Amino acid sequence: MADPQATTEDREPAAMSVRGAAVWAMAAQYLSFAIQFIASVLISRLFLSPGEVGLFSIGLATALIVAVLQDFGLSRYISGLTNLDEDEVARCGSVAILFSLLIAAIVAATAWPMAATYHEARLAPILLIIASSYLFVPLSVVPMALLARSMQFRGHFAINVTAALVQGGTAVGLAAAGYSSFALAWATVAAAATRGIVAQIICPSWPRRLRFDGIRGVVGFGARASVLYLTGALGTRTPDLIVGKTLGVTAVGLYSRAVSLSDQFRMLISGAIGSVFFPAFARIRDRGEPLGPAYLRVCAGYSGVVWPGMMGLALASEPIIRLLYGPAWLHTAPLLAMIALAEVVLVALPLVSDLPILAGKLNALLARNLIDTAMSVILLGVFSHWGVEAAAGSRIAYALFWYALYFRFMHRVVDFELTGLLLIYLRSGLASAAALAPLALTYVFWSGPQSITLAVLALASAAGVVCWIIALALLRHPVLAEILGMAAAVPGVRSCVPARFRAA
Repeated sequence: MADPQATTEDREPAAMSVRGAAVWAMAAQYLSFAIQFIASVLISRLFLSPGEVGLFSIGLATALIVAVLQDFGLSRYISGLTNLDEDEVARCGSVAILFSLLIAAIVAATAWPMAATYHEARLAPILLIIASSYLFVPLSVVPMALLARSMQFRGHFAINVTAALVQGGTAVGLAAAGYSSFALAWATVAAAATRGIVAQIICPSWPRRLRFDGIRGVVGFGARASVLYLTGALGTRTPDLIVGKTLGVTAVGLYSRAVSLSDQFRMLISGAIGSVFFPAFARIRDRGEPLGPAYLRVCAGYSGVVWPGMMGLALASEPIIRLLYGPAWLHTAPLLAMIALAEVVLVALPLVSDLPILAGKLNALLARNLIDTAMSVILLGVFSHWGVEAAAGSRIAYALFWYALYFRFMHRVVDFELTGLLLIYLRSGLASAAALAPLALTYVFWSGPQSITLAVLALASAAGVVCWIIALALLRHPVLAEILGMAAAVPGVRSCVPARFRAA
């Protein structure tokens, strides 16, 4: 246990480099993705139908709309503070406890109204189970924020991977035992409890007593951040509710599976690194350095890595669904392709919810987020009347609107070079084309998406990776240096990386 009288800085471990932190964050993401992916394939192929998955998706989407308030902006608040002492940590922990109780109560209160709205009696107990998972959230919020603040992502690795193992094991075990949609609900409880327990073991920070004195700063920041998170949740979580109400639980099962695969794949490629960037940019801000050059490097990283990955997922959507999930899920393939292509646009401007906060532009960000959310809901609501494929197609239209809405705003906030960004886009586009070429040629000259085998798909994908790396080198893409730099932070690999890429 840590000395309660010690300062936060005294008990924080020494900070690692940004690249070292990124390596640990990515390792956690890869392992968590693998666990969740294997569990989803087993559950979908062997135990649960699209309708059963869709029923849980409606319940989870309902909970997550309000559950974004559980953090109350504490992770960003703690990471962004210049100075942090034990009293402030206790205040943050107290606020986390209060709001988790509130969220659990709100989610529980929606159980019966939602069951009546969708004419599904099983929704009520599913939502009550999900609501109970939020009682464990205060155990993990502050410890994980403190670990992120000190760039100690080894702790995040242990927390997230352990929780993923427990969640995947619980979901598969209960699904095999015949618990239907309830297996997924109980798995969320098991994951939340595990995450909280492991977080407190690694970084004990549970307040000895509740402290609500001097919380004006926490509440002021949290209130505005919560509005931001709530509007964002309305944009990202209401699709399942809209599709479910308009087209039924089977359609929402197919749609949610496509969204889940796209999200998991994007997170596999780059999602974990985003948790590293906020504290890293906070340090740049505190040193009084410009954010523009660092932001262009982040844009290069996202577009250079995520673009070929998401375009490849779109191109391979049919064989992936056919080979992994089986014929019952085949209608997910075109949905997955369209949603993955929308992600290509959405990652072109990274950190739109983070850097404006650091720059003190939260109010301006809130205004745009409200417009963004309204357009997302309107487009989905209109397109859903033409079927589930049209609903997925609305995500592409939304992504283009989103980019137009945030581009000038991010340029003012970060002050990046326009020419530099366009050159990054050009290089990333060419590298993506090189990565997709082997699979596209395989479809034309060897085996089409309807008949390609898993071995041939894997071979074409591996060839695409090789072509991508060659293209990065020929184009002198900035992301290649970042990849080599992160590789140098991996034990046993450092000696194989040229010396100029080994700097932190």
